[in-house]
Amino acid sequence: MEISAHNAQSTMETQAKHLRPELSSKEKLDIEKLANDFNKALNPTRQPQQNLGKDDFLKILITQLSYQDPTAPMEDKQFIAQMAQFSTLEQMTGMAKDFNMLTSMLMGNEASGALGKNVEITEGERTIQGMVQAVTRGATPEVLVNGSLYSWNNVSKVYASHNAGE
Repeated sequence: MEISAHNAQSTMETQAKHLRPELSSKEKLDIEKLANDFNKALNPTRQPQQNLGKDDFLKILITQLSYQDPTAPMEDKQFIAQMAQFSTLEQMTGMAKDFNMLTSMLMGNEASGALGKNVEITEGERTIQGMVQAVTRGATPEVLVNGSLYSWNNVSKVYASHNAGE
């Protein structure tokens, strides 16, 4: 009895399905939940992120290099392109930090310019008026008005004179 190549392949595929049956959607969800629970147990403080950072990029690149086929290594052009992407990512990360620092400095200068002036502060439904007696520094400056500190972000008006609204 002769078995054709097609029949042999069909028989092997059938056997493979029996050895590795398709998972149901419930089984897939259960496995995913187990994996997530295990990862949380390993590192409970890690928060999942939607963005890849430079560390993630380096891990991917190192993994790719360590598992590449030595008989067919990565093309030079591909490697150079990936390194250029990494360099660009690092520069953009640096620029974002610089922009955050610049924004913080500008907010601090703006708040300092309100020293001695009357301001109007809006907190929810409440409106507070008074003279800025002091300003704190930092990423989110605060102003001291009527003995209390308020976020500079809540200042809605700054008046030139000492009498609010005049």
